[in-house]
Amino acid sequence: MSGRLDGKVALITGAGSGMGRCAAELFAREGARVVVADYDDAGGKETVDAITATGGDATFVRADVSRAADCEAMVQHAQATYGALHVLYNNAGVFPADDGGVLDTPEATWERVMDINLKGVWLGCRAGIPALLASGGGSIINVASFVAFLGAATAQIAYTTSKGGVLAMSREIAVEYGRQGVRVNALCPGPIETPLLAELMSDPARRQRRLVHIPMGRLGQAEELAKAALFLASDDSSFMTGAALVVDGGITAAYVTPE
Repeated sequence: MSGRLDGKVALITGAGSGMGRCAAELFAREGARVVVADYDDAGGKETVDAITATGGDATFVRADVSRAADCEAMVQHAQATYGALHVLYNNAGVFPADDGGVLDTPEATWERVMDINLKGVWLGCRAGIPALLASGGGSIINVASFVAFLGAATAQIAYTTSKGGVLAMSREIAVEYGRQGVRVNALCPGPIETPLLAELMSDPARRQRRLVHIPMGRLGQAEELAKAALFLASDDSSFMTGAALVVDGGITAAYVTPE
């Protein structure tokens, strides 16, 4: 049985844990050769081991996406290992606990979030687009968020701003490369049940404050987001570019007033 990504080479940043790992494993099951890029060596190698244990093909490269040299090196690793690049999934991101209101978020926190969540996506695209073009085109998936469309229920100024930037950037690059075979779409998840979010929502009151705004009444699962990413990575979305695929349990469809 053929997979939806047979013959494709996919590079996924932040693939050492959470949504990135889930997507890496799914892409591999669908036939892709996967480049696992992550700042965490142990996590990245665990993802590779999980893929190869089930017969998939994956390789790890250490990358800090806020560094141009690392982004260039991860793309070069993909080309050197597999000879091509067809899918670039810019998934890596951070959400520091002290990212709060506009008046109380530390400047260092703002800069770190922008460096990874926004600059990191730009650097990934800048490094990856020439490789995608050389491979005959491909798909770029940039992780934005539902907060690119509306303000969050709890203050998170740096994260929200960074994700709005990712959405705008994705549209800009999609227009620039639309006639050259490179599709660029933003994946906009709502709250997804990951270790990062579990830590941020360990306070029951803070968890409930978020759940009350989700019409489906629950957090999303990493597998649900990975399947959306698979759609954008595959030829099933061949006429989609410059779009925002919102996977948020209905949050952006609802009218709510923060408590």
